[in-house]
Amino acid sequence: SSSWHLYEEGMPYCMDTDKGLPGEVRFSFRKLSEFVWTYAEGNVLNLMLWCYSGLKRRVNHCVDVSEYVYEHWEDDAFFGSQYLTGLNPILIRRCTALPQHFPVTDEMVHFDLNGPDVTLFRIVKGNVFLCDYKLLDEVKTNVINNEKQYLMAPLVLLHKTPLDELKPVAIQVRKTSNEQPDLPPSDSKYDWLLAKTFVRSADFHDHELNVHLLRTHLLAEVFSSYSSLLLIVHCFAHQLLLPHTRYTFHINKLARDVLISEKIGVLTNGMITIMQRALSSLTYRSLCLPEDIKDREMESVPKYYYRDDGLQLWDIIHRFVNGVLNNYYKSDSDVQKDTELQNFITDVFEKGFLSRTDSGDFSAVDELVKFVTMVIFTCSAQHAAVNHGQLDIGNWMPNFPPSLQLPPPTEKGGTNEQILLKTLPDVNVTVYILATLWLLTKQSTDFVLLGQYPDELFCEEVPRDLIEIFKEQLKGLGAAIGERNKKLDLPYMYLDPVEMENSVAI
Repeated sequence: SSSWHLYEEGMPYCMDTDKGLPGEVRFSFRKLSEFVWTYAEGNVLNLMLWCYSGLKRRVNHCVDVSEYVYEHWEDDAFFGSQYLTGLNPILIRRCTALPQHFPVTDEMVHFDLNGPDVTLFRIVKGNVFLCDYKLLDEVKTNVINNEKQYLMAPLVLLHKTPLDELKPVAIQVRKTSNEQPDLPPSDSKYDWLLAKTFVRSADFHDHELNVHLLRTHLLAEVFSSYSSLLLIVHCFAHQLLLPHTRYTFHINKLARDVLISEKIGVLTNGMITIMQRALSSLTYRSLCLPEDIKDREMESVPKYYYRDDGLQLWDIIHRFVNGVLNNYYKSDSDVQKDTELQNFITDVFEKGFLSRTDSGDFSAVDELVKFVTMVIFTCSAQHAAVNHGQLDIGNWMPNFPPSLQLPPPTEKGGTNEQILLKTLPDVNVTVYILATLWLLTKQSTDFVLLGQYPDELFCEEVPRDLIEIFKEQLKGLGAAIGERNKKLDLPYMYLDPVEMENSVAI
């Protein structure tokens, strides 16, 4: 059996591992051996490549996406596209009113919008979008090699062009500042590039700590604790969820013990602060993709392939879960009478969402189906979307800097290439982070695909038939994604079921 442990106040509970991990949730010997070797291999490779290629390029083992990032990282259109198909596709939302502390006027952005449409008109038309890194506001930063590190909480205003590109039109790096935001093309090339670099560094921290660690790994552990060790075997939700808990405890223990390190630029206390803020504002709706897309008003934005592929995956998972659970729960009263199931949601509510009132509950079959769909989607699809592209996007470090060594300039026009280079992280931090990204994106040989269920979990004909249908629908979606990607300059493959693991296992 397991017991809960409060890792830090204001964060989800985790498994108590003071006495070690139970054997049934540990990595297999093969998985552990590959994990250790991959991390060592990543450190050696990245150090060698850094030494031989200097700041500019890591030529070897760059995948096509990394080449594209290297060639386009300065482009405004690529900068904007990363909010739709990059590692953090859940931050952007349609802007219906400018924040009061974002001093952008119609005159400031008029020139770049290339036409008579002023900002307010474009907001009404739905062409303006906002990214707010408020979780990072005034977080205490680290000192690395006697150099203070800097992390901002920027505001980014973007607009959709007639060519359906998403481009930034204003960036406020210092959120509490009243100074004029950085603007293209009125600012110098390096002023604008440095402003975008501070945004990309903010995105690194929001992604790694909130979108990746909290919203997939830590919540998956809460779902897994009850599913793997406490739910009794005859609970049908347990049978559905068990394969999606594989290796989650072990990878999370390693994350807490090893990977959450001050080397990535923010003190441990700063990391905890960010995750505490993130959890306090996290809602059950935001974990359910259809509702999250609707709440952010992102239903019709073009080239949002995370949304397109994700919604199809959600529907496929939902149909499968609906079929299986309706085979066992014939009425809402069956759900209400299942005490083990109700204990499960109580535990998730108390230990994952810390008893907040907007975290969701279920007393009906359709509510249970939605919840189980969310858990499976989070542990498989959502984790894949925010994890698998980390080396692709971060391989060219200026596009995803884990720390910055100079503060943003207080005057415009004084930034040059040398200042930009001095602002970027040092060699030690870069090698450490690239080795970590290498580790987190390396598929193990005992990888289990989404849709694979051990035979012993379901012996009845109905769920077994539904599993086969589930696999076929996933295969069909993968084929459609593959055909779509052939037409794209930059393919989006992170929600392709062909590459998607069943659980948070890395």
